Amino acid sequence: MSEHGRSRFPMFATMQRIPGGLMLIPLVLGSLVGTFAPDALGIGSFTTALFKDGALALIALLIFATGTQVTGGTGGAVAGHTLVVLIFKTLIPATVVVLIGQVTGIEGFWTVSILALITCFANSNGGLWLAFAGQYGDERDRGAYIASAFDDGPFLVLLFLGASGLGDIPLLTLLAAVVPFLLGVVVGNVDPEWRRVVEPVPNIVIPFFAFALGAGINIRNVITGGLTGLVIGVGVVLFTGGLLYLAYRFILRRGPKAGIGFAAGTTAGNAVATPAIVAAADPSFEPFVGTATAQVAAAVLVTAILAPVVAAAVLRREGGLAPVPVHVDA
Repeated sequence: MSEHGRSRFPMFATMQRIPGGLMLIPLVLGSLVGTFAPDALGIGSFTTALFKDGALALIALLIFATGTQVTGGTGGAVAGHTLVVLIFKTLIPATVVVLIGQVTGIEGFWTVSILALITCFANSNGGLWLAFAGQYGDERDRGAYIASAFDDGPFLVLLFLGASGLGDIPLLTLLAAVVPFLLGVVVGNVDPEWRRVVEPVPNIVIPFFAFALGAGINIRNVITGGLTGLVIGVGVVLFTGGLLYLAYRFILRRGPKAGIGFAAGTTAGNAVATPAIVAAADPSFEPFVGTATAQVAAAVLVTAILAPVVAAAVLRREGGLAPVPVHVDA
């Protein structure tokens, strides 16, 4: 900082000026480091804890902070948004993929298997959603991250593919995903001072957990996925994000903020492991695992970059790009 309090190199302000920049720029930087200098993040102690292994803890903190902003007057709206996000981002797209599979078989088409399609379309990046909603949405949007607790990992994929055993959703896993949010709701309503204390949390934690998430994305795998993975990623953004945009506009009636729906058009990084897990439950998918894994990796990075860009462009076009001011009860 200069003696007048101005940044000589305004890194934070620059990231804020770029739509979704608080998430996008650290994510790309993390993927570059994780791909070309992964050992630099594995030296141990605080370096590894923050820049490589810190994503889940930081996201959990953001989830807790989001919960503190939910009051009795907003709880119903959060539940409604969560249900809409789950239906239009995950359940409807997954159903469409299953219907395609009934026509084409599990082989799919154009070297894109049903395994790759459903893994990408029935999954979402809750961290990216929280980052974008934290900048441009309100507590209803941030609270809707709970939908990602249901589509996170292989559970819905296994259910939709009709697998047995691993297809049963572990209720304890779902409970563990929402405990920080529920605890935040309780704390924020019992002691409103906590809402003020954690108000800066999004701007603090988003760049750090985005870098850690990016560190887990190997750009070489994205290249291996090639054109088909890129096409799948674009399809996830436009189809699933587009569905949620329409739901935001015509069901939730969010007006100029409807573009936030496109931020859900993503595939989470942990989806890269889903093809192998599905094949372990149903060996008939084994021949598709290698190609599907590379395609999913490509879709993860493509959607992480494209979804916030599209969402911001729609928000700008419709006059909803300005961040939502936070109003804290006295």
